[in-house]
Amino acid sequence: MKHIAAIVFSAAIVLAAYILGSSYVKRATPPGVISVTGSGSEDFTSDLIVWEGTFSQMNLELQTAFERLNEDKETVKEYLISKGIEEDNFVFNSVQTIEQTEAQYQDGNYVGNIFKGYLLQQTVKIESKDVPKVEQVSREITELLQKGVQLNSTPPRYYYTKLSDLKIQMISAATEDARLRAEKIAENSGSDLGSLRSADLGVFQIIGQNSGEDFTWGGAYNTADKKKTASVTMRLEFEID
Repeated sequence: MKHIAAIVFSAAIVLAAYILGSSYVKRATPPGVISVTGSGSEDFTSDLIVWEGTFSQMNLELQTAFERLNEDKETVKEYLISKGIEEDNFVFNSVQTIEQTEAQYQDGNYVGNIFKGYLLQQTVKIESKDVPKVEQVSREITELLQKGVQLNSTPPRYYYTKLSDLKIQMISAATEDARLRAEKIAENSGSDLGSLRSADLGVFQIIGQNSGEDFTWGGAYNTADKKKTASVTMRLEFEID
């Protein structure tokens, strides 16, 4: 009797495990569903340029350093205007003051710092839609050395002011690409494409054209190249009949 009860109990466990396992498989893999990923991309040319340069003066006297920095500021301003840059397109940031010191050692042992002077720095920033003109200024800015201004220039950064419209176009293209893929899969399997169950938008990627950049999980946003390529993916899930 005990053996019969054990056999019945074991069979019940196996049957229950089978039922639960079958239910899980059915839930994990819904029948009649197609998942496809479409992509959309667009080449474009930046229509906004941002360029920055920093000039500085150093002196033992703070007032003297500040006065000389102001003279450099006026020289930079006159230079930019002479190059056709409108005053509304550039701005001077606040002055940064850094006390310069030098470590002193005696017999290899640190004995303290001595004051070397005040270093004052100021940055000028140009933001303009006249991309060629600002590019030219960024290349010729070393002419200020001849005027006694030591200015360190950064590479221009490029942006696109119509990016929102471009994103809408790419989403539309990626969605259509995914739909066409799903239709082809359904056709090849002898089925009809049903209603859309879900749509998931991927991250936007903006890279320089012919730059060899890699896509990133968080989305790339290139500002170093004037000519760029934007892309996005769209994952759609359809029912099939």
